[in-house]
Amino acid sequence: MTKPTEELLLHENGLSAPGESTADLVRKMIVQLGEDPSREGLRKTPERFEQALRFLTSGYQQNVEKLLNGATFSVAYDEMVIVKDIEFFSLCEHHLLPFFGRVHIAYLPNKKVIGLSKVARLVNMFARRLQIQERMTSQIAQALEDKMEPQGVGVIVEARHLCMQMRGVEKQHGQAVTSAMLGAFRHNKQTRDEFLALVRNKNR
Repeated sequence: MTKPTEELLLHENGLSAPGESTADLVRKMIVQLGEDPSREGLRKTPERFEQALRFLTSGYQQNVEKLLNGATFSVAYDEMVIVKDIEFFSLCEHHLLPFFGRVHIAYLPNKKVIGLSKVARLVNMFARRLQIQERMTSQIAQALEDKMEPQGVGVIVEARHLCMQMRGVEKQHGQAVTSAMLGAFRHNKQTRDEFLALVRNKNR
C-alpha cells in the first residue's frame, strides 16, 4: 500500500489549499493565537518552525534495514553489551511538546554484534517522530531483536516531559521511566538484574 503524501493528507483533512506549505499553516496558526505574523519578530518564524519540525520528525524518512545495513559483525562473543546514557529529544504526539532524556540499551549477542554508533542512530530514528515514550522504548528493543536475533535485548528510557512540566500538573522534577525486556532479559532474572544494576550505577 502506498504511503499517503503530505499534500494528500492535508487535503483529505481539509487543512490545506493547493500549494499551501507547512509555513503557511503556521502563519495561520499565529493569527489564530492573536498575534501578527508580519511583525519583525515573527516574520520568519513560520519558515523556521517548518525547518525545525522537519528535522525533529526526520525519523519518518528512515528505516531500520537501511540504517543498520552492513553494521552487524560475526564474532565469538556472548557476554552482555551495554550502550548507556544515549541522549535523545523527541516530540510528544499528544501536545507536540518535547520530551527528552537518556536511553540505556543492552543485548546478549548470538554470534553477531552491531556497530556501537548504529545503536545511537537507531535511538535517533525512533525519537525523531511524533512519539509516546512507551512505544519508542518497544520499537528500539524490537528493531534490535528483529535485526540481530540476539539471546536477549533490554532497553530502559528515562525522560522528562514538557507537557507535564509546563502545563497540566506542572511538576518540574517528574521523570518517566519505561523498559522493554526481550528474550533472556525477560526470562532470566540474573541477566535482567545485572543490566539494571549497571544502569543504576551509571553515575558512580
